[in-house]
Amino acid sequence: MVVNRVFDVAIIGAGVAGSALAFTLAKYTDINNIIVFEKYDEPALLNSSPKSNSQTLHIGDIETNYTLEKAAVVKRNASMIANYISHFGFEESIGFRRDKMILAVGDDEVSRLEARYKEFSELFPYYKKMGAEELKEKEPNIMEGREDSVLALGVEGEITTVDFKKLSESFIQMAVDSDKNIQMHYNEDVETIIKIDEGYEIVTKNSRFKTKSLVANAGAYSLLFAQHMGYGKDLAVLPIGGSFFFTKQQFLNSKVYTMQNPKLPFAAVHADPDITANWNTRFGPTAFVLPKLERYRQLHMMDLLEAMDLGKDTLEVYYNLLKDRTIRNYIITNILDELPMVGKGVFVKDAQKIIPSLRKEDLVFADGYGGMRPQIVDKVKHELKMGEAKLIKGGAIFNMTPSPGASTSLAIAREDAQTLCKHLGKTFNYELHEKEIGNR
Repeated sequence: MVVNRVFDVAIIGAGVAGSALAFTLAKYTDINNIIVFEKYDEPALLNSSPKSNSQTLHIGDIETNYTLEKAAVVKRNASMIANYISHFGFEESIGFRRDKMILAVGDDEVSRLEARYKEFSELFPYYKKMGAEELKEKEPNIMEGREDSVLALGVEGEITTVDFKKLSESFIQMAVDSDKNIQMHYNEDVETIIKIDEGYEIVTKNSRFKTKSLVANAGAYSLLFAQHMGYGKDLAVLPIGGSFFFTKQQFLNSKVYTMQNPKLPFAAVHADPDITANWNTRFGPTAFVLPKLERYRQLHMMDLLEAMDLGKDTLEVYYNLLKDRTIRNYIITNILDELPMVGKGVFVKDAQKIIPSLRKEDLVFADGYGGMRPQIVDKVKHELKMGEAKLIKGGAIFNMTPSPGASTSLAIAREDAQTLCKHLGKTFNYELHEKEIGNR
């Protein structure tokens, strides 16, 4: 087994989070020697793939489960992706200016959205308020056959749609093209991380690599790496999978999100013109517990059982979720969505909230689409941690980034780069970063 040279930083995972960090370190720091490990033969094949997510740049304006404070933070952080796309000339190849909206259906939701508009309009001054007549003109399929009252808040002219795989590839290319020593190791699965005096030793099947610091951006596996080193023992993983349905034609020009049920920890149904399918409409996602860490990949049962950690504290969290009738019914419905003979008939009822005239015959299951969104369970507080989870121990950072992790990947990378610079005695070029992609 070969022991290679010592690197300044090792990055585990070349999805959008890991590749964003490689770009940020190469472009905006004086850290010189960086190695990136990716277990597959190209970057961003899992959750960063456009088939695994809704291709949405989540900026806080149509996510009705966000508080005003969270929306302000997400807007500031996600704007860095839009700035990167514009500054480096990736519009209409990686990022697209397409309309989107929040749709409220029924008197209760309309009232909630009216209140939200008053609270959020200063943060998002570009909101376009649309009633039934405006919606009929803009998106006639939303209004055909509708009897309920409706209200929408529209967003026009912004970068709303992103191919996060192509974004990841651009990050890596920018890093490799820099004057830094960037080594990309594809098809190299990290097996073990060992703490040593000089930093860390990373063990793969064929080699050992020494590094002064490391960042794991490997989804649920980040937590496993941390726990093997004795960190994060108070956390576990709830593996949530999601699927989608396509319409056989393009029903909408805009992304349409519906109002979030405040009792549900998972996304409400939405419709998205899909960049991988000639902009035909994709509905979803469903959300259900799936006993895998990687969708459409080989099941590693021991890793799954270790990540889920099905002890008393974890099971109590699951029990608390299931005993709530709203959540329980939601879980049952989403399981039915996946059944071959009945799935479309069940799911179309949710999709009809957006397009009332939609029939189950208009839908096809999006085979090969969907991914895993491992949710982090806090075994001490007995609750799900909704959003990013991070562990920092010395020169090691372990990121677990559910949505909107892709949208805020450059902000997460900047934070981690600053942490690494402090640990290594290096500098971060704030002025250049702010000039090119800063969250201004």
